[in-house]
Amino acid sequence: MTRAIMFVLILFAPLAVWAGNDTAVGTGWNSLTQQERKLLAPLKGRWDTLPAERQQNLRKGVARWKQLSPKQRARFKKRFERWKHLPSQQRARVRQRYERFMTLPPAERRHLREQYRQFRQLPTDRRRALRERWRSMTPQQRRHFVERREHIRHLTPRQRQELRQQRRR
Repeated sequence: MTRAIMFVLILFAPLAVWAGNDTAVGTGWNSLTQQERKLLAPLKGRWDTLPAERQQNLRKGVARWKQLSPKQRARFKKRFERWKHLPSQQRARVRQRYERFMTLPPAERRHLREQYRQFRQLPTDRRRALRERWRSMTPQQRRHFVERREHIRHLTPRQRQELRQQRRR
């Protein structure tokens, strides 16, 4: 269970919003609250060697963990179990995709999250068909698809309507 908590804290660390107090000196282990020490216990031996920003992110993760409902905690523990069983190469790919996602502008991240929510609301068979269609595309076809999608996304409603009418002809 401690490993699950640590994993959740590590996952939350990059998600923490910087408060702007980027100090070079870290927080000593004895300065942590009792609950922080309990949740961060696996790091006790090396806490003082962690960079200050890492310590700050882990403490923010603890604060966020405390605010989760039991249902949310159970969900994160389940995800951690799945994560533990992924091959290291797959974990590396997930980390790279996450890091790439976090470099996007906030508006683009919101847009991608919304697209994902819409995708998840589709019927299972429709999602499966879309995944299969994507997997069957060549890299060139995928690039063309994404470029066209981006182009359409920036059209006005009137231009989109005209484009739909052209396709029907």
